[in-house]
Amino acid sequence: MTKLKIKPLSDRVLIKPSPAETKTDSGIIIPDTAQEKPQKGEVFAVGNGTKDSPMTVKVGDKVLYGKYAGNELKFDGEDYLMMRESDLLAII
Repeated sequence: MTKLKIKPLSDRVLIKPSPAETKTDSGIIIPDTAQEKPQKGEVFAVGNGTKDSPMTVKVGDKVLYGKYAGNELKFDGEDYLMMRESDLLAII
C-alpha cells in the first residue's frame, strides 16, 4: 500500500476498487464490454468522522459498496472512489 497525499474530510472514505473479474469460475473469459463494475474494494484513507458519529472503518479494511455509490477519481494514474461511510454496505 502506498502513502497517498489525499486526506478525506468528515465522514468520507477513499477506496481503491478491486479489479473486475476477467474469467468465470468455470474458465470462460469475460470480454471487456461484458465485465461488471466491481462492488468491493480496499479502504486507502478515511476522514476524521463527525462529532456525532466516529468512523468505523479503517485503512486496509476490505469493504462492499453499492453499484453506483461514490465519485470516481484518478490520482497518480490509479482509479479510486470517494464516498461517505454511510454508502458502505459491509466490511468483509
